[in-house]
Amino acid sequence: MKALQDLEIFVLTARLGSLSATARQLDLTPAATSAAVKRLEAELGAALFLRSTRSLKLTSEGAQFLTHATEALNLLSSGAEALRSGAQQFSGTLRLSLPSDLGRRTLLAWLDEFQLAHPKLSFHLQFSDRLSDLYHPGVDLSLRYGAPSDSSLVALPVAPHNRRVLVASPQYLERHGVPDHPEQLKEHNCLSFMLSEHRHQRWRFERSGETLEVDVRGDRVADDGEVVHRWALAGRGVAFKSHLDVVDDLAEGRLVALCSDWLGEAAPLNLICGDRRQLSARVRGLRAYLSERCAQRLAGESAGGP
Repeated sequence: MKALQDLEIFVLTARLGSLSATARQLDLTPAATSAAVKRLEAELGAALFLRSTRSLKLTSEGAQFLTHATEALNLLSSGAEALRSGAQQFSGTLRLSLPSDLGRRTLLAWLDEFQLAHPKLSFHLQFSDRLSDLYHPGVDLSLRYGAPSDSSLVALPVAPHNRRVLVASPQYLERHGVPDHPEQLKEHNCLSFMLSEHRHQRWRFERSGETLEVDVRGDRVADDGEVVHRWALAGRGVAFKSHLDVVDDLAEGRLVALCSDWLGEAAPLNLICGDRRQLSARVRGLRAYLSERCAQRLAGESAGGP
């Protein structure tokens, strides 16, 4: 493993800008760190650093090689973790941002179950619908509906076929009537959701290849999905909710699905991160578990719900 240690010493020295600082961090002698760099330079046939009595700087060849060396070490680390995960339970801390409604009502219980199976794993949770939370220093991964607008982010599907569904409480429908076509939503009080200062009031539907957009209005708007859900349950109006959010309410009659011959717009649930190197074995395991639970949840409603 001498060659691997030489690579680690090179990468750390490039980051710290000092052979002596690298030696202290790795508990080696300065001579040993210097010898490692020289071995690497001899093998590559190129100078990796420009040395002076006061500074140590990467050469252009060194900067080029640093990218490849860093990637190689990351791949080796991922491979080692994958091997270890087969022999032991997932461990460490996952810092997750969860959507407000689904997070509190459903995901929280699922994560409890996942942690019981992997007691060495810890969760740090935030509940929010803001897409910007992924850039928060306390968040590693985010579960969000829809594909991220930032193409540099990595989105892994958890519930790719989830859609929005029109719902209202029986009490609201008794007072205001049952719409049987999306255009009739203009005659109803529609409960809107606001995301990043954008009010979601153009609701999209499709049927047999036909696409329909309806601009809705109402007296209540919230930037929290759980609040919109509560309003719908309280009979305040019609909501356009993720199917995953309202499965239990539909099955137990607290909410009624409307205009069911029209498909609501797609609302895929994704696990989002900033870099593929974050996709450790424990992250992939969590994603697989959540995907299975989401599929069961949606299939259970379609089989036994109204």
